[in-house]
Amino acid sequence: MTPPDHADVPRTWRKPPFIANPALRYGLWLAVIVYLIWAFGSLPFNWERISEGLPRAARIFGGGFPPSFERSGLLITGFKESFQIAILATLLGVALSIPFAVMAARNVAPKPIYLLGRAVIIVSRSFHPVIVAILFVAAVGFGPLAGILTLTVYSIGFVGKLLAEEIEEIDWGQVEAMKAVGAGYFATLVYAVFPQILPRQVGLSMYQLDSNLRASAVVGIVGAGGIGGTLMNAFGRYDYDFAFAILLTIIAVILVSEGISGWVRKKIW
Repeated sequence: MTPPDHADVPRTWRKPPFIANPALRYGLWLAVIVYLIWAFGSLPFNWERISEGLPRAARIFGGGFPPSFERSGLLITGFKESFQIAILATLLGVALSIPFAVMAARNVAPKPIYLLGRAVIIVSRSFHPVIVAILFVAAVGFGPLAGILTLTVYSIGFVGKLLAEEIEEIDWGQVEAMKAVGAGYFATLVYAVFPQILPRQVGLSMYQLDSNLRASAVVGIVGAGGIGGTLMNAFGRYDYDFAFAILLTIIAVILVSEGISGWVRKKIW
């Protein structure tokens, strides 16, 4: 028997391509390139307006330096309101996301309840917070209440989805052990399901607080309270140095918040 010729055997393993057919693979690349060329060519870019806007942008950036912190009272008031909006919305959103996450977990909820929970989470995640803020501003008026409601809906969509996925990946042995001793549905949730997702829930809550702090500045631009309204007013008055002071403060606050949340998550995990 002739021994196999090892000279033709590749010595290094190469991951097979996602699309094995080379004609289809390169055809898709060609289609993407053609689409990008068509998309850029068909969109109505006003290059004259863009060229005129570059010097205007330079004037804005030039007027913003050095940043002015003279009106620190407005800055503190705006950030105080943003913090209140973000914290209240995070607490409400996380508290409401837990029952919706249980409803949206396939392994612990009946199918009709599962479909209802998934529908609520999908609707909560379907719209950008600015769009939701515009709706709540129209419904309840300008101010922090619209911001709290907006970020609560935003928190339910994000935290609820990830918690539902976490519940679907729990160790089912603990659930079976609780059922074996005659525990009811809610006792099983409290003693077998929730302890397994608690570290994940705390980490998600900290991350959502970070996200709500950033989003509170954005939704404030459309009248939902917080520092965003102060920032919009500063730009509207061509007060660029104060506007840049607000932007720098936002960056500093987010950096501090990110550091604190990272430290808390490290201690938990």
